[in-house]
Amino acid sequence: MGKVHATIDEKLANWLSAQKVFFVATAPLSSHGHINCSPKDGASFRILDEQTVVYLDLTGSGVETIAHLKENGRIVLMFCAMEGPPKIVRLHGQGEPIEPKHPDFESLRARFKDGLGLRAFIRIRLTRISDSCGFGVPLYEFRGERSQLKEWAERKGEDSLAEYREAKNSRSIDGLPGAS
Repeated sequence: MGKVHATIDEKLANWLSAQKVFFVATAPLSSHGHINCSPKDGASFRILDEQTVVYLDLTGSGVETIAHLKENGRIVLMFCAMEGPPKIVRLHGQGEPIEPKHPDFESLRARFKDGLGLRAFIRIRLTRISDSCGFGVPLYEFRGERSQLKEWAERKGEDSLAEYREAKNSRSIDGLPGAS
């Protein structure tokens, strides 16, 4: 029942953009390292072209995605329909953290209305786009966005967020280099 897509066509782009949440998974090269899987707000996701996507990476307690991408670039995003017809889409690819000193940072920032607490963008060049049935995914009703992360970032302010990133996000839990 699943299908592999050559590109993100208009129909798939509309479906991806309508999802309220997606999940990001990365892993270090070491078999002793920790695999990371994180939920993300669907509003933080953008399609750049038929084979490239990007999402906001906001300041948080861990920095695994950035660290793993700096080490090996492997990443998968998973979207699953929480309402409507069942469907799962996986976007596999090579990811790159676009941090503030990167030449593409400002042009990516212009694609998002709010970047409070922004640590980086994660840009992914897709190598495999696939879908599957999603019959086992339960139905959920979206009730709204949580406000805590935005409120926390507002209270801290940009200077304190930069200090927090230096203290808490410079290394992954496995000791890999994190946010710059």
